[in-house]
Amino acid sequence: TNIGSILASVNPYKPIPGLYGVDAIDLYRQHRLGELPPHIFATANECYCCLWKRHDSQCVLISGESGAGKTESTKLLLKFLSAMSQTSLGAPASEKSTHVEEAILES
Repeated sequence: TNIGSILASVNPYKPIPGLYGVDAIDLYRQHRLGELPPHIFATANECYCCLWKRHDSQCVLISGESGAGKTESTKLLLKFLSAMSQTSLGAPASEKSTHVEEAILES
């Protein structure tokens, strides 16, 4: 759920098909925070918009207990931001995964 710009999420401890795929990235990049159901991509999109459109610095705090999914949430946030940066450079949607994205996510 969202509490303002804060996303409170629960780790389902199992994959949910389609929840974090390319289609979800495309959907959430087209909407503002609160227009669609709560999702980490909505939070990431809000950060991206504030960073580039308002020229405001951004910070994302990901918190939780051990096993809560902090590392996976960070990877998903970076995946979305990488896809958005590729789109802004004019890359086609099918080429959103690059060696730069892979290097960031591996780090």
